[in-house]
Amino acid sequence: MRRVEIIMSLFLMMGLLGCVEKEDKTNVITVDVTTTYPKKELVLQDLMDVEYIPLETNDEFITQGSVMAIGEKYILVKNWSHDGNIFVFDRKTGKGIRKINRKGQGDGEYSFINGIILDEDNNEMFVNCASTKKIYVYDLSGNFKRDFKHVEGGEYLEVFNYDKNNLICYDMSLYYKEGQPREENRSYHLIISKQDGSVTQKIYIPFDVIKTPVVQKGGATSIRSIIPYRKEWLLVETSSDTVYNYVPEKNQLNPFLIKSPTRDLEILLTMGVVTDRYCFMHTVKKDFDFTTGRGFLITDLMYDKQENAVFEANVLNGDFVEKQNVDMLSDPMNGDEIVAIQPLAANKIVDAYKNDGLKGKLKEIAAGLDEESNPVIMLVKNRE
Repeated sequence: MRRVEIIMSLFLMMGLLGCVEKEDKTNVITVDVTTTYPKKELVLQDLMDVEYIPLETNDEFITQGSVMAIGEKYILVKNWSHDGNIFVFDRKTGKGIRKINRKGQGDGEYSFINGIILDEDNNEMFVNCASTKKIYVYDLSGNFKRDFKHVEGGEYLEVFNYDKNNLICYDMSLYYKEGQPREENRSYHLIISKQDGSVTQKIYIPFDVIKTPVVQKGGATSIRSIIPYRKEWLLVETSSDTVYNYVPEKNQLNPFLIKSPTRDLEILLTMGVVTDRYCFMHTVKKDFDFTTGRGFLITDLMYDKQENAVFEANVLNGDFVEKQNVDMLSDPMNGDEIVAIQPLAANKIVDAYKNDGLKGKLKEIAAGLDEESNPVIMLVKNRE
């Protein structure tokens, strides 16, 4: 039962061993997670390119706008209500293409959607289902092709498209082993085959004792373990105080960021958008009060490479006249072009429009919306 509680808390809130280079700390970001940093306010449009895609709304295409994947041709969206619907929209126009639903208990059917990985090159999508510990593969018309199990004894939390033949994933099975010593030579960041799920490569992140984003009674917070970073990957392991940059071409693991160790109260750290100048992250205090239902206090931080300093960051969407915060840590996408996405509720956009509270392209889009429209998807992209 505790296993189920941990999984639901995590998802509803949201080969060869890789070689590790010696830690040259002169080029590694260091963050003291116990320090109170000065505040800094930034406007998103000053840092990144922004694109808005209004999702078509009709009787068949009504969605809450939880974006699972985005490619050059398609956007895959599901609902928060876990009804099993997968909506396929056109990447350029937001026009609805088809709705797919393979939820069920039979062969080739998922019981829950924990994540969807889009592979346009192979015309496939991979649906990760933690409850059955399987990944289901469909073509983009929704026809079942195959499925494969999570690694023996494992349970995948996050899965991303790695290359033409492989996926990269994080095995969260250690979340049930708080405080225990690490199993010798066990790796939790894995590269697996798209055909049968076999492990093609293990990425070994060194640590001794298991520290998890889970507290007693099954409470858990969401810590991203894999963050696409250009054509590389940032790998976070809560049992380690070091965030690593994995370079696929060299099969090389380099220290990217080191957080100060904490003793009395564990403070975890996870990564978000990384630009040529800024590195966004947030810290999470590993503390939860089950009486009040409050805890896991989050602080948004940003490292400024130019100033060589850390700030408590607040990023604002400049297309709103009144301040609207942007989440620089949610839903990382491919890391090369699109680094983050954020659905914008139509009713809030329409309300701002009526009060002359919008600017630019978003104002133009708002003119064609009403309160019942599907969300507008905001893409945060690396500046060309």
